[in-house]
Amino acid sequence: MAHRIMLVDDAKVMRLMLTRIFEKAGYEIAGEASNGLEAVEKYKEIKPDLVMMDITMPEMSGIDAVKEIRKFDPDARIIMCTAMGQRPLVVEAITAGALNYIVKPFTPSKVLETVKEALRDKE
Repeated sequence: MAHRIMLVDDAKVMRLMLTRIFEKAGYEIAGEASNGLEAVEKYKEIKPDLVMMDITMPEMSGIDAVKEIRKFDPDARIIMCTAMGQRPLVVEAITAGALNYIVKPFTPSKVLETVKEALRDKE
């Protein structure tokens, strides 16, 4: 069975790009959200295997969404997507419970390598 991934980014074009990368690699897109608040609600509803989460979003930041999701599910696997130069925010996201991060602009191979690593023991 394909791993189910939820995409969270306020930029629709970014969600579309990630959808193409994941579907081509055989992953299933379980859901999408355009802000942190929506991400928390959707996570509880669909319980994906992994979340790709943008850091900077309206309503609720990716970091706050990580904290809320981890309260609900301490085993949640979350990878942050960040723009260059957001290192302090990445550190904060990892401290909040994110497993790893990728930096935009990213390559499909880097995205898939990071996701594969995060899902390594989740069979």
